Amino acid sequence: MSMRLADLHWLPATAHFADELRRLAAQKPPPWSDLVRLATARIDFVQTNRLDKLLQQAAPAADDTAGSVRVAVLSSSTAEQLLPALRVAALRRGLRLQTFVGDYGMYRQELQDPHSGLHRFEPDVLLFAFHAQHLLGNPEPAMSHDAAQALVDAVGEQLRALWRLARGSFKGQIIQQTVLPQYPALMGLNEHRLPGSGAQLVERLNALLRELADQERVDMLALDRVLSRDGLDVWHDPVLWHRAKQQISPVAAPAYGELVVRLIAAQRGRSAKCLVLDLDNTLWGGVIGDEGLEGIRLGQGSALGEAFLDFQTYAHRLARRGILLAVCSKNDLQTARAPFERHPEMVLKSEDIACFVANWSDKAANIRAIAEQLNIGLDSLVFADDNPFERNIVRRELPMVSVPELPEDPAMYARCLEDAGYFEALRITADDFERSGQYRANVARENLRASQTDLQGYLATLGMELRWQPFDRVNLPRIVQLINKTNQFNLTTRRYTEDEVLAVMATPGALTLQLRLLDRFGDNGIIGIVIGKPEGDLLRLDTWLMSCRVLGRQVEQATMNVVALEARRLGARSLRGEFLPTRKNGMVREHYRQLGFRCLASSDGGASSWELLLSDYEPFPTFIKLVRSDS
Repeated sequence: MSMRLADLHWLPATAHFADELRRLAAQKPPPWSDLVRLATARIDFVQTNRLDKLLQQAAPAADDTAGSVRVAVLSSSTAEQLLPALRVAALRRGLRLQTFVGDYGMYRQELQDPHSGLHRFEPDVLLFAFHAQHLLGNPEPAMSHDAAQALVDAVGEQLRALWRLARGSFKGQIIQQTVLPQYPALMGLNEHRLPGSGAQLVERLNALLRELADQERVDMLALDRVLSRDGLDVWHDPVLWHRAKQQISPVAAPAYGELVVRLIAAQRGRSAKCLVLDLDNTLWGGVIGDEGLEGIRLGQGSALGEAFLDFQTYAHRLARRGILLAVCSKNDLQTARAPFERHPEMVLKSEDIACFVANWSDKAANIRAIAEQLNIGLDSLVFADDNPFERNIVRRELPMVSVPELPEDPAMYARCLEDAGYFEALRITADDFERSGQYRANVARENLRASQTDLQGYLATLGMELRWQPFDRVNLPRIVQLINKTNQFNLTTRRYTEDEVLAVMATPGALTLQLRLLDRFGDNGIIGIVIGKPEGDLLRLDTWLMSCRVLGRQVEQATMNVVALEARRLGARSLRGEFLPTRKNGMVREHYRQLGFRCLASSDGGASSWELLLSDYEPFPTFIKLVRSDS
């Protein structure tokens, strides 16, 4: 099987795509869930275009308004051939994309003219995609090193100005595509010694763009990294370039759409959070129950054993950057744990696994149990299993779980997961590095809870402390991350960019709270965010979200005590909150009622508004100590 990213090799092949498409076309409108299922198959650009045509007839997911995203592509080359692939890649993640492409090469005019089609479109995402000749022209090979650097710096500043112009008009995500190496080499393998070489200038420019993008909070579409693996010819056809000015070949369009939408999904908190691992022939060679600890293939001395070792190392590194690891195995629990505890070559140890499930139940049921124990959604899980039968069962029973089509050779497992991009992230925070430990501590808390005879006794033994403070720049990346990825305990599911959060921080009378929970088992990290906006003597609670892993510990009531305390300090006489239903936040439908708010209005769609007079508020008694941490 090909392992090029352009081939979407991690998705399962489908033999009945045409039949399925005809069946769905007969339904008016075609069911959204069935379209999503078709999008998760390995389809080429022709099939992608056919699915996109059917997608245009479908109604969006009725209960998730957050699933609609407007994407504008600002390009110096032809981009229309990419739009179906963008929309289908979004469909794969349950998103509905609306797309806009300006007139050929007119992106600057579109940005500057407030009456342009771009401004009328009001994009949530702007993708800048420029080709090398447009940016660098026809460089003189004999130019000096200083002249070459000056050219690269000038182009970088031009792009920075475009980003700032876009950010001044639109509040959404900005994505910059790296420049494709379309210039042929003039020297060969030592091209870096020719400062004026177009190929060398492209390398310098891409390096500079990464630096500038970090400074300007722009996300990079790093096509140069992908091309270093797949090769330029897979993604770019010189014939189509000269005939139609298509920088990205239609054949590579499905993969291009996949890469772009990964960034969009990551911005909206739709990347996976947990890698669920099978054991036999996935983490080691052989069957531990049959061959014993000494018989499994793992570690140095054999090609097969080293391949499994490399995959474990990859999983361990994912855990270190904040991805949860779980085990789901049909095995005796004690037997399954033995390699983690006693095999000298194991990279993964028991303490690396946030949730360990080994029994003889079906894997779909066990995966449900893992999601429940970790308190995360099933759509946050990736299930890696070498057995095609088990993969297909999980796909059928749990279509929201991502199941990569692992190759037969374990040496390629890590590449399969890497190419699939399930764990795409835009930024990493300090809390991400601590996440695995936080979830393991949560398991210890639940074990303590099970040993207590009553809930009050359990809560009293935790020694909880809720540390709170206004938003600050130090924790700004984590605050924005939580706002954009929290879906379940989120009253309004409003998303904010960093600039928008900074604007709230600068608003007189606004309430901004970041809350961190500590207890005898450790630091849970930042677990809650509240934003309140002043309207006279009323404080409107625009955003209230919390991590689900701390629920049931009186944190909601303790947070309410802080909100009331701070609202009074800001001069508010009443609080106004609202609940806006989505597909995932039904758990907080009665949140304000439970905190003593009075319902003002409710709609047939489930939305509701609530009010609380601060003069009537009595703090909730809790076992949580409140500490302001910035004073």
